[in-house]
Amino acid sequence: MPPKQVTIVGGGLVGSLLSVMLSRRGYAVTVFEKRPDMRKVKIPAGRSINLALAQRGIRALTTAGLMPQVEPLLIPMAGRMLHDLGKPEEFSPYGQRAGELIYSVSRPLLNQVMLTAADTSPSTHLNFDSECTGVNLSEKTIQLRNVTSGEPSTHRYELLLATDGANSAVRDAIVKSAGGSWTTEWLDHDYKELCLPAGQQGEFQLDRNSLHIWPRRGYMLIALPNLDGSFTVTLFLNKQGEPSFASLTDASAVHGFFASQFPDAMRLIPNLEAEFFGNPTGVLGTVRCSHWASPSGDALLLGDAAHAIVPFHGQGMNAGFEDCGELLRLLDKHQETWSDVLPEFEALRRPNGNAIADLALENYITMRDSVLDRKFQLKKLLGFELERRLPEVFVPKYSMVMFRSIPYQVVKRRGEKQEHLLDQLVGTASSLEEIDLAAATRTVQNHLPPLASEPQY
Repeated sequence: MPPKQVTIVGGGLVGSLLSVMLSRRGYAVTVFEKRPDMRKVKIPAGRSINLALAQRGIRALTTAGLMPQVEPLLIPMAGRMLHDLGKPEEFSPYGQRAGELIYSVSRPLLNQVMLTAADTSPSTHLNFDSECTGVNLSEKTIQLRNVTSGEPSTHRYELLLATDGANSAVRDAIVKSAGGSWTTEWLDHDYKELCLPAGQQGEFQLDRNSLHIWPRRGYMLIALPNLDGSFTVTLFLNKQGEPSFASLTDASAVHGFFASQFPDAMRLIPNLEAEFFGNPTGVLGTVRCSHWASPSGDALLLGDAAHAIVPFHGQGMNAGFEDCGELLRLLDKHQETWSDVLPEFEALRRPNGNAIADLALENYITMRDSVLDRKFQLKKLLGFELERRLPEVFVPKYSMVMFRSIPYQVVKRRGEKQEHLLDQLVGTASSLEEIDLAAATRTVQNHLPPLASEPQY
């Protein structure tokens, strides 16, 4: 008999979405979340205040019936606004087809929508301030601690889904039970969030429909719009060296660094030095697991617990939401037989988790360095032209990640082939007019199969 009760450890973005999806399938869902109810408590400063929602995430939210509640929270972003030193702003579109947008969305507001939706189901029980401190897979129990009182307790589960993030308390037990291992690969860069407030009349002080980037070859500043007219600004910078977080030790150093590297942004951040030292510095890492499912077929990792990635492709949340959608698809396929669902879920999703991890690391270099290079810009123009000529064959790598439902591992493989072709086709050209577009089209047709021949979701 399939389980009727599901226990979810972690009530963040992925856990709350999963609770809505499963309760609507008739499951009794119990959620344990170590933080307080974010509908009542303000989220701490510095914790990824806003995120980029793209097609994969939208698809899962649509499946859950939540897009009508989510849409009012979204600010469309059509491309990057590049802020190069000493040059005018330059807009670079993400795509060229109608609807090829990504959306800035508040993490806490989005999470609140899903928690409220979960709360409307009488079969869902949300438990806040409940930290999971361990799991016994053989006894099918999790150990809990009330964050407020410190009181310990034990919960017996029928089926356990761990969506408790990059620092998962469940992951080690699941991976070890399968005889595997997991790693966290730390980036040499950290991040810090700041606030660029709205103007005196509540207006946006930068273009509201762009993701703003100040690329500085080796580090960068970015800004995403918020509904109140402000922007969440994030500095990504080396841990050590010059410049680095280690070298910015006082207000004078921070002032000098921003004045020389980000003068236009600095003028719009009135409390720069106070926020810089008042807000936490976050770390950036990639989690890779050899196993996501327990051999017993009743415990599974999803989202960041299985595949935490760096944020440079805006796919952490989207990949986690896609996990939820794929889990539902497999439940349909296997008629709710979880012992069949879990191993197939791992076999399908784990290679894709590794692929988007690699793509996210690559995109950091693109955002902070490559966007300034003329050859990169020319290859992007050529990619758009090839897409116009061969829409069923050539789709730029970024568009495949953000606007299509193509498995990440397919995107990575095709993207590498396309990058090689673009390098060859551009050669030493300095403009699109210098490239034989008819010959380029034939080359692509000869080397790339149609997208329809690739696996699809």
